[in-house]
Amino acid sequence: MNKSIHFSGQPTFSQLINLIPKGIVRKCVRAASADRYYKKFDTWHHLISMLFTCYGHCHSLREVVSGMRALEGRLQSCGISYFPARSTFAEANLRRDSEVFEAIYLSLKKHWDAFLPDSRRTTKLYVIDSTTIKLFQEIFKGAGLSKNNGKRKGGLKVHMAVHEQQHLPSIMHITQAAYNDVTFSKNIYLPMGSTIVMDRGYRDYTLFNQWTSRKIRWVTRTHPNSYFIIKKHLKVSDRQRQAGVIQDSKIQLGHPAKKIPKVNCRLIKYISPVTGKYFEFITNDFNVKPLTIARLYKKRWSIELLFKRLKQNMPLQYFLGDNQNAIRIQIWTALIADLLLQVVLKQIKRKWAFSNIVSLIRLHLFNYLNLFTFLENPEKCVIASTVVGKSQLKLNLSG
Repeated sequence: MNKSIHFSGQPTFSQLINLIPKGIVRKCVRAASADRYYKKFDTWHHLISMLFTCYGHCHSLREVVSGMRALEGRLQSCGISYFPARSTFAEANLRRDSEVFEAIYLSLKKHWDAFLPDSRRTTKLYVIDSTTIKLFQEIFKGAGLSKNNGKRKGGLKVHMAVHEQQHLPSIMHITQAAYNDVTFSKNIYLPMGSTIVMDRGYRDYTLFNQWTSRKIRWVTRTHPNSYFIIKKHLKVSDRQRQAGVIQDSKIQLGHPAKKIPKVNCRLIKYISPVTGKYFEFITNDFNVKPLTIARLYKKRWSIELLFKRLKQNMPLQYFLGDNQNAIRIQIWTALIADLLLQVVLKQIKRKWAFSNIVSLIRLHLFNYLNLFTFLENPEKCVIASTVVGKSQLKLNLSG
């Protein structure tokens, strides 16, 4: 590729790293005292090494360390002056608290919020859900029954609260896979007037009442073990019935004989006209039409797309450490890598599939390629490069 057209003074990897303001990292490091016991391999070096792991799809410490040493000259523009041994890298993954990487991600997201898709809109719709990542070694306690041979895989559960329009986690918590989803929902705080859409695993009647008192609308599905009493049947219009709504009722959740909180809410029974699947939604919103509730719950699919994007495009099948802290660090840096790619996609007009962007960056990670101009119109770049190459060939032949 001709440098006069596509040459950039820095490799593609450095162009991505430049999207991270060093002032944000320094502030997070000072707050967490993350560099107190480190002279050379500080948090900045640790962060760059982990991002190299994500974008290069490295699967082992040896691969990361040897790969970075081989590219020593091209990493200077990232502010890298020290290349650790495997033991130093492994020790940092074990001892440096993952909370500093969490703080860096949240600070970066706040920094780029005004630039990310649809962030200027005032809607406060959040989707909460969790995904499980299986581990061959039981570092985190796994969920489910043991196999016949008595062996059982470990696993971790990643809980997220995602703003519906950004497709990026605003709140995230990592627990053992055996932990109930309710433990996460109790620890999130959302502003008044928000809407929460969640799966039926987040069943906490006390929390439902607290959200109602704070004027937070919630939408979920009925749990198979839920007990409720129908207080009143609401009228369903012919138009709503044609759209799939078969029942709209006021109910009271909670068994009257048990000493548990009772929840006054709304039950909507719905059959999808497209798939024919049957759903039962419950919500504390009595004002909107029942079909609106069904459409709100459909937005929960956005978080499933986020989980799929992260698992397919980030190296979360292989971890660089066999301890909880190292795994948490790798997950947080994967989110940072994903955030930087979202910023890149926002700056170009051309529409790209996320998987194609990840593959292209992996192939050109240390080429001196102007990432933004190439992504804007790669076909034009190739044609221009070919024309220049042919003209130079003619000059050489004539000479």
